[in-house]
Amino acid sequence: MRDIVDDLLRMWHSGRTGGLATIVRTVGAASFPIGAAMLVDPDGGVHGSIGGGGLDETVYEAALQAVRTGRRAMHRYSVATGMETGSIDGDTVDVFTEPFSRRDFPEFPTVAAEIAAHRRITVFTVVWNSDVDMIGQHLITDKRHPTELVTLPDSDIFVSSFAPPPRLIIFGANSFAGALTAQARMIGYRVTICDPRHEFATPNAFPGAEVVVDWPHRYLNTLSSAGEIDGSTGIVVLGHDPKFEIPLLTIALRLPELGYLGAIGNRATHIRRMEDLKAGGFDDATLARLYSPAGLDIGARTPSETAVSIIGELLAARAGRSGAHQSYNVYAQPSVTAKAPVGLGL
Repeated sequence: MRDIVDDLLRMWHSGRTGGLATIVRTVGAASFPIGAAMLVDPDGGVHGSIGGGGLDETVYEAALQAVRTGRRAMHRYSVATGMETGSIDGDTVDVFTEPFSRRDFPEFPTVAAEIAAHRRITVFTVVWNSDVDMIGQHLITDKRHPTELVTLPDSDIFVSSFAPPPRLIIFGANSFAGALTAQARMIGYRVTICDPRHEFATPNAFPGAEVVVDWPHRYLNTLSSAGEIDGSTGIVVLGHDPKFEIPLLTIALRLPELGYLGAIGNRATHIRRMEDLKAGGFDDATLARLYSPAGLDIGARTPSETAVSIIGELLAARAGRSGAHQSYNVYAQPSVTAKAPVGLGL
């Protein structure tokens, strides 16, 4: 639901009623994400997606019915056919549809505000109950809870948890930072750009990112001391100047938790960087946490292409994957494999 929060908030403030459809459970090998949601407005406009294909079309009609009738209902769909089914055989998706309005979800602005402020919030929704008047009731809390369907003796509760988004901290305000900001925001990261140069670190140049003017190593120390760095945090260093990057990398490599640490540059920059860090006392095992040069080997040349390669590497590190080609076509030409992993191996 996070990706349609703004659409939901506009619907709420309009005073009109839309239809909200949410995946609450999958059975089998279905790859649809729990919590994925679609909003259908009273004019038939659609916001968000359940997962694409024929299932989106079927769920759209169910959400439109919620608009027209005001009814709340659970539906089970076959992934293979995209049609409603009563069977539990094969891959299936359970979807809860409900009307969405000020009357139906009066607490929603609080949910939207907490998500926008990057604070944790969890929404409990009654999707089935022996008392039909209880179905569709919502409760919100700031307590941590996994996103899942909880089955009780006389009720089914869908728990949708919104954790603060992972953070990407980019050191260096340049065209690569702008392209990387756009890519990172597309996959749900909160982005901060830090650079000590006032003339380069201007908020207008990096829409969607927080811009901080400070020396990188000092700013990273501040974040670490405040407990704002964790295992989901990514750091990308875009400056080649040793006085800029070596103090920063010295601090970053000593952090106990970090999701991704990368530094761009050519081969000569990489060799100089590693020599400087080894001279600073880092061994090979510690330096293996650093992706240098950052980015998958996809032939990237422009800032936008480089951003794609770095985000691809970040995702691979986060998932503990190699980043190699995943084609199953045995007749295909040999693909270019990702560079040898030099990094976290998460």
